[in-house]
Amino acid sequence: MQNKPIAAKRQLLFIRNVIFFTFTSFGGAQAHLALLLKYFVQSAKFISEEELLELNALAQVLPGPASTQTLVGIAWKVGKLKLAIITFLIWILPTATIMTLAAISYALLDQKQKFSYILEYIQPIALGIVAYGAWKLGKKVLSSEVSIFLAIASVIATLVLRNAYVFPLSILIGGMISSAIETPKEETELRVKLFSNINPRKLVYFLGALLLFALVGAIINRTSPFSLPIRLLENFYRNGILVFGGGQVLVPLMFTEFVEMKHYLPSSGFLSGFALQQALPGPTFSFTSYLGALSMKNFGYGLWGQILGGLIGVIGINLPGLILVLFIVPFWDDLKKISRIRHSLSGINAVSVGFIIAAFVLLLIPIGFNWLFLGIMLATFLLLNFTKISPPVIVIAGILIGYIL
Repeated sequence: MQNKPIAAKRQLLFIRNVIFFTFTSFGGAQAHLALLLKYFVQSAKFISEEELLELNALAQVLPGPASTQTLVGIAWKVGKLKLAIITFLIWILPTATIMTLAAISYALLDQKQKFSYILEYIQPIALGIVAYGAWKLGKKVLSSEVSIFLAIASVIATLVLRNAYVFPLSILIGGMISSAIETPKEETELRVKLFSNINPRKLVYFLGALLLFALVGAIINRTSPFSLPIRLLENFYRNGILVFGGGQVLVPLMFTEFVEMKHYLPSSGFLSGFALQQALPGPTFSFTSYLGALSMKNFGYGLWGQILGGLIGVIGINLPGLILVLFIVPFWDDLKKISRIRHSLSGINAVSVGFIIAAFVLLLIPIGFNWLFLGIMLATFLLLNFTKISPPVIVIAGILIGYIL
């Protein structure tokens, strides 16, 4: 057992590496994994490579932000709950702050023609990034007839129904189908042992918070100044429970609900914010701080209301995943042995691919047959697919072109 001075020094070194990771983590979850390996396994042996891969696998199974959950899981192993919370705040706050300020700036400047021109070329770049995400994830996930069927079914359900409840139901059905088909009939004793260690009260609190937010949001007077913040908190918290597959799945879910269904903000504002987020390091989930701030602005809230919206967005979307990973990591060694949980992931991922494809279609409709935008979108996809150019470089180029022209 480490003595206190050595443990404190080790935790300070860990925090330093978290800061380095936060400001160099461009490129999404796959690039984040390589950086996690660099900062927390290779440069300093905080955990082993095997432990890192297992934590990443756990994050892929759980709903929520995979990179955030993996990082928080490492922090818990190094310094328990206190270090995990500190790590979480260091990781999310810089990008969330920038995105909130971006939303406020957009709100202040969106009537100026030049600012609109600058953002104009960002929108097709964002579409190209979404298409690339669907292509990469689809190649990896859609490897069987069942997975292809689930993806197509989720596309059709999303486009036809256009209801927020399509997402949880599709994820649940997809996971159940793949788990039933692929899981061997065993493990009964192991499951009994594992779930006997779970405190059902914690699960009740976890889901009860969602029900409480939904109830208050439904009954409160829509003219009340508290109405929209509570409804936003319920929206973000619910999606934090339902998002499997990280930021590439979060974006289409948010677009369908916030733009298509509830009209909290226009598609142009959404796409501009998403593209700008791609130019920043840190978690994609911090994009929700932009959505929260701009939604509050569009309903007449002032500066402090927009700041509150940014805070609601980033906390609401991250809270379920943070709670889950801190709840499960202590007995992950038992949980990872249950293949029924592991096999459900293939169906969940297949449904997630369908969500991305459906969102791409919905995002493409407003552009129509604008050949310039379609060309920029295609060029973005080809650059990402066939070169090593990263999304931030393409986004910055789009901003510069918009500024010059």
